[in-house]
Amino acid sequence: MTPSTKLALSDAERAQADGELFDFLRIPSVSADPAHKADMQRAADFLSSKLTSLGFAARVEATAGHPVVYAERLTDSAAPTVLIYGHYDVQPEAPLEEWQTPPFEPTVRDGRIYARGATDDKGQAYAHIRGVELLLSQGELPLNVKFLLEGEEEVGSANLEPYLRQHAEALACDAIVISDGSRFAPDVPTVTYGLRGLSYVEVLVQGAGRDLHSGSYGGAAPNPINALAQIISKLKDDKGRITIPGFYDNVEELTADERQMWARLPHDDAEFAESIHARGLSGEEGYTTLERLWARPTLDVNGIWGGYQGEGSKTVIAAKAGAKISMRLVPGQEPGRITKLAQDYIPTLAPHDVKVEVRAMHGGQPVKIDLDNPYVRAAGRALEQVHGKAPVFTRGGGSIPIVAAFREVLNAPVVLLDFGLNADAPHSPNESFALEDYHNGILTSAALMVELGALGS
Repeated sequence: MTPSTKLALSDAERAQADGELFDFLRIPSVSADPAHKADMQRAADFLSSKLTSLGFAARVEATAGHPVVYAERLTDSAAPTVLIYGHYDVQPEAPLEEWQTPPFEPTVRDGRIYARGATDDKGQAYAHIRGVELLLSQGELPLNVKFLLEGEEEVGSANLEPYLRQHAEALACDAIVISDGSRFAPDVPTVTYGLRGLSYVEVLVQGAGRDLHSGSYGGAAPNPINALAQIISKLKDDKGRITIPGFYDNVEELTADERQMWARLPHDDAEFAESIHARGLSGEEGYTTLERLWARPTLDVNGIWGGYQGEGSKTVIAAKAGAKISMRLVPGQEPGRITKLAQDYIPTLAPHDVKVEVRAMHGGQPVKIDLDNPYVRAAGRALEQVHGKAPVFTRGGGSIPIVAAFREVLNAPVVLLDFGLNADAPHSPNESFALEDYHNGILTSAALMVELGALGS
């Protein structure tokens, strides 16, 4: 098989691929919830069984948390080796009442599969498995293929890096392929060449030793919720810049070529705002929306709590309040350093009458990939073969913390080849994945393996 080989899916192959993905999506593999521990094992076993049926040497391996699935099919020691990474764990389904259909009962509406994990990351990961199956239906694979599918990506991948270091020799490869994000637009094939990193903290504010009657104590007692609101309001200035001292030190600025490349992309701010049903857009002054999304660091409050949350009123001054804050980082920023800066600075913003603790949660390194990498160019050719037009090259605003560890431990280039869309609503109620995108993902995966195989000839 050569890179010019035309790949296609029959109606029967599409139906079979859909049915298998639906079975996979029915497993509620929520890694954050201990109640789903058995479901996590069930999802891992599902993948291992499928890969075994395709002639892979597959196994489910225990970690200190949820298991990983490793599988390999080695055809020729002289051929290139690709490692395909994905994750089988999913986000919690809450708020359940906002789902139009049950989150773990896949439902097709208007050509889209609605289910938790449909796009993040079960559908994208399974597209690669079906891509392998498509090639095998036409003969032997043109290269050596390894799969590494984990169950803790949605909770920070704490146990994957130790696994990588322990099994580095077995995982050795020429390139690592990851499909766990969003392309630029529905009709725009995309290769992603960068990801933001992450520093995630929790801010805890303590006032009195117990909740207090707001009539008896209001005006004199410390109020942690008010204090937390003050803290948050001071974390950005009126130009949208983050006020943590040293936060922007060493931030890598965009090149002129990148600015020009992104300016040519078919983006419209009004349409973008409308797509998320927002009245307008905000952010750091001096940068375009795409630059803010892909190349500038951020600070966002992801959750806030304190006081009475039930129906009606309860006149109390809460004893405690808290917030969860994520900071997306760009090349030049080191997550551990940013977390320490936040831990040192945030308590200084609080009134003197409350105690503030800033807990480090998890983080990840930012990533930038060389566009001249032959494996990245191979991904571009695979996309062009399937979509009939050249791809665009963009960065992603999200984080895949393990990418930096992959590059460090395995010393291999990473190819970020995304099949999903932001409009798929990953992490949100009514998450979905277009059937066309799933099927094109299968074809693109197969085409990529042919292209990568040709690099070794």
